[in-house]
Amino acid sequence: MGNCGTREESAVVTAHVQVQQLQFSQLAGKNSSSEKKHNRSFSDMSDPSTPRNFADSSNIAIYTDVIAFTLFELETITKSFRSDYVLGEGGFGTVYKGYIDENVRVGLKSLPVAVKVLNKQGLQGHREWLTEVKFLGQLRHPNLVKLIGYCCEDDHRLLVYEFMFRGSLENHLFRKTIAPLPWAERMMIAHGAAKGLAFLHNAEKPVIYRDFKTSNILLDSDYTAKLSDFGLAKAGPQGDETHVSTRVMGTYGYAAPEYVMTGHLTVRSDVYSFGVVLLELLTGRKSIDKTRPSKEHSLVDWVRPKLNDKRKLLQIIDPRLDGQYSVKAAQKACSLAYYCLSQNPKARPLMSDVVETLEPLQETSVLNGISDHRMHRRLTATSIGCRPIPTAKCSSPGAVPACQVR
Repeated sequence: MGNCGTREESAVVTAHVQVQQLQFSQLAGKNSSSEKKHNRSFSDMSDPSTPRNFADSSNIAIYTDVIAFTLFELETITKSFRSDYVLGEGGFGTVYKGYIDENVRVGLKSLPVAVKVLNKQGLQGHREWLTEVKFLGQLRHPNLVKLIGYCCEDDHRLLVYEFMFRGSLENHLFRKTIAPLPWAERMMIAHGAAKGLAFLHNAEKPVIYRDFKTSNILLDSDYTAKLSDFGLAKAGPQGDETHVSTRVMGTYGYAAPEYVMTGHLTVRSDVYSFGVVLLELLTGRKSIDKTRPSKEHSLVDWVRPKLNDKRKLLQIIDPRLDGQYSVKAAQKACSLAYYCLSQNPKARPLMSDVVETLEPLQETSVLNGISDHRMHRRLTATSIGCRPIPTAKCSSPGAVPACQVR
């Protein structure tokens, strides 16, 4: 992994060491053999895979709510990372289900967790592990997955999250074995994910998520959406800066075109990615699907011309949603997606405006939904009329105010 010595890395590892020393000093005498195995000195942690500079501890306070687990503890709660405990796999590595309680460590609240293990041979590595700890260690919001703890031992890097009972949005949208998500749940998930992004963008130090996609949106038992996997997150531009220049990373089909072309990253890049996910929620189709006819491989390319055509608009809505939504609600959602996917970043709405637009779309009026939906078969050839609303509140002079659709 190479040597690293940034301020963030130093703070994380220093916090880890100090917390471990405190924990093991409290356990001294209770299990001397275990203490000898896990209580490591600064020199022990200065191997090539671990940051060596521990002088800067100015940011330790931001990680006080995150637990520094030992590898032994995480092996215990996952039954030595047993194969039948696997929840999934990704670029980072394998995710296992576990359960922490007082049998693991005195004082721990009993709850199921997800343990993500860094794949030492994977494309994502130590720096992305540090990025996750850095951002989720200090950010708390109902629509961000909660980081409970981490492990930094020898060359092992692990993360411990709250367990999300319903898995990823990707599974619920695209697995044929799972019942299709109803309209109301889809809009609720879109609203929750939008609130998570808006929180990041409006933080004291703005954060660009950079990898917004259905597989990174996890759902709890109530279908509350929470953003996960912050390995590619990036601090946003500060002061007079208009963008952050960075190596292009993310997922094909979700990344904003200007970011792919130039490497210039802004919060509007996340807005584009949100527009892609909103299309997936509306259509039930994947952003990239090579099994479909060639003209339909790219969801954005196929759908965007139809979003502004009233004759075709309702033809793209997932047929499994028949009768669950009103024409008006569908038009508002499609109009929002249309502007989020604008080729001009400045024409995209802010995420705070997206949240406000989605608010009323969560509710499903069954009677109106059925009658309006049947009406679409008799729609005339007039265009949808995605026109700016003079009273909209989009803050950017170049932003298109249709993000405030009423």
